[in-house]
Amino acid sequence: MRINDRVALVTGASSGIGRAAAILLAQRGARVILHGRDERALTELADSVNGAVLPGELADPEQVDRIAEEALRAHGRVDILINNAGAGWAGPFGDMSGDDVDRLVAVNLAAPMRLTRAVLPGMRERATGHLTFVTSIAGRTGVAGEAVYSATKAGLDAFAESLRFELRGTGVAVGVLVPGVVDTRFFDRRGRPYQRERPRPLPPGPVAEAMVRAIETGRSEVYAPRWLRLPVAVRGAMPGVYRGLAGRFGGT
Repeated sequence: MRINDRVALVTGASSGIGRAAAILLAQRGARVILHGRDERALTELADSVNGAVLPGELADPEQVDRIAEEALRAHGRVDILINNAGAGWAGPFGDMSGDDVDRLVAVNLAAPMRLTRAVLPGMRERATGHLTFVTSIAGRTGVAGEAVYSATKAGLDAFAESLRFELRGTGVAVGVLVPGVVDTRFFDRRGRPYQRERPRPLPPGPVAEAMVRAIETGRSEVYAPRWLRLPVAVRGAMPGVYRGLAGRFGGT
């Protein structure tokens, strides 16, 4: 997909992968709409990429609908939607409150669905568009202590794949970015820092670059780093080997 002069809505753009993606899209000529909760960070980024600021809380369905409406009003359309924003929680499932469960499901799964539902009709009418979903290796393999997070990302994966089948031939592409450990504020926000020695966290820039290249080339799936395909493939083909890898890298 040609990115120049496209309108791109990026959720979670105040830091990490979302911020890096917004910068790359702007460098390629896109008109970016920046969503996030940190309005100050969004405003600073908007000044550098000539973007529009759209703060909001994705855990609130009414705010999600407002974000979609304001994004569509900003330039009359949304050509690229990057569902990047996400929430995490780490620890035993039994220690997790009902409110924490609801928040993860709302932010990681329900909000991307609502935003997609809002922008998709225009994409279909114009017969062009790109929907990108930032999932996680946790949704492909499972991770101990992150049961709900893994479940929401697995659901987002399934939604994206099903939507890709549904939209085949319409001109609207659907892609997923499947990252592993990325050096962002995500781990601080989830309440538990990343403490494993390996895999080492990747900087967000190259991860965002891989995602933007996938939009340009129409690639439906990209792993960051690329070796993450291995545990996904091994899980089905050699479950015993997979369990060994899972014990080493934190999956279950």
